[in-house]
Amino acid sequence: MRRIILKSLFKLSVASKGLTLFIAGLFLVSGVQAQEMKIGVVSTERIFREAAPYKAAQVKIEQEFSKRQKELQDLANRLKAMADKLDKDAAVLSDTDRAKRQRELAEVDKDFQRTQREFKEDLNQRRNEEMANVIDRTNKVIKQIAEAEKYDIVLQEAVYISPRIDITDKVLKALSK
Repeated sequence: MRRIILKSLFKLSVASKGLTLFIAGLFLVSGVQAQEMKIGVVSTERIFREAAPYKAAQVKIEQEFSKRQKELQDLANRLKAMADKLDKDAAVLSDTDRAKRQRELAEVDKDFQRTQREFKEDLNQRRNEEMANVIDRTNKVIKQIAEAEKYDIVLQEAVYISPRIDITDKVLKALSK
């Protein structure tokens, strides 16, 4: 029994050595191939910050939601004025008048909260729609550059990007057309 186990271990170690040599060979071959690969890296942060389509989408959304933003701000001001007036007049109001104003204030606050929540949801949905369109366009531009200049791989973001392989400026230039 001991002899069978030792033979199995020997075969396993021979197989392990073979596997190790095979893997080492792959690394050597892939190391040679990696030198021949053309790699590009894109800084998505810079693209979001500097690309004309992203800036245009932000302006479009701001214009689209500016009226609702002002209405929301007006409602917030009205709510604050009502609360300040209630605090100021609380000492001289009767219990029924104070309760009535508190109910009115609570209704306006509830309306404000609902309006604010709807505004944020609509704004986020619209922003996501616009950004999805711009991201699709950006990805197409990156793919066109990669195919035209025969890149093997284009990565987004890295801890360090050598200026030699950074193609962000090319993408920004293509997006501005």
